[in-house]
Amino acid sequence: MQYIFCSLLVFITTFCALKEAQNVAHSKYFGDGYQLVWADEFSKDGQPNPKNWTYEQGFVRNEELQWYQQENAFCKNGILIIEARKTEKTNPDFVSDSKNWRKNRKTIPYTSACLITKGLKSWKYGRFEMRARIDISEGLWPAFWTLGVDGAWPANGEIDIMEYYRGKILANIASTSKDGKTKWFSKTKAVAELGGKAWAKKFHVWRMDWDEQAISLFVDNVLFNKTLLADLDNDDRKGPHPFKQKHYILLDLAIGGMNGGDPKDTKFPNRFEIDYVRVYQK
Repeated sequence: MQYIFCSLLVFITTFCALKEAQNVAHSKYFGDGYQLVWADEFSKDGQPNPKNWTYEQGFVRNEELQWYQQENAFCKNGILIIEARKTEKTNPDFVSDSKNWRKNRKTIPYTSACLITKGLKSWKYGRFEMRARIDISEGLWPAFWTLGVDGAWPANGEIDIMEYYRGKILANIASTSKDGKTKWFSKTKAVAELGGKAWAKKFHVWRMDWDEQAISLFVDNVLFNKTLLADLDNDDRKGPHPFKQKHYILLDLAIGGMNGGDPKDTKFPNRFEIDYVRVYQK
């Protein structure tokens, strides 16, 4: 019996190793001259690889309801899970008479996580790809996006490869207009047109192709948004072109805020599940 158990264990270990090697080999070349330069397959259970990811902390942007913290991101069975949880915690930054929305909230109603490659990994041009599953319940705001490493937002440039809220999938690119406001190039599609809840139960592939001429954003190989870099420069022309510099990746599950909607009828904990994130370059 012990011999059989050991043999079975060796077989399973060998099979898993071969499967992992096949996945890497399969993903090394994408076609169109692209080669894999970086990836996270989330194959090891536990915390995400610290060589790839750091974390935002606290209330961060858009008056969203969640408090970001590292504990809400973990890998299990080859999937990165960003988990939004309903809670009732004291806001450690609370100041009773503050006019800052980050500080005048006495409590934290939700927690979640935002993983970023800032300071660790960044790229100029390439094919960026994520396979993931999102929940489309009201109030959730999952995103796979990039920001330029130099300059203040929005002058540094923002690319929303995947963004979802209030029943819509969005593919957005942002820079700065002449009056200093945000200049958006956006395309949206209602999830109902894609298949609604049945669509959302499955994993889908979001992709960006970004080169010297244009940025193209896809969902399951269907082009959603193509915008020329010539149209994407900051209108005031101050600083570098926002999309002719390196960008870093962000993965997050936000809740509520300026766009996310009301989560009062949404079940928690809730998850944004990522199978892999890959970057290819020529």
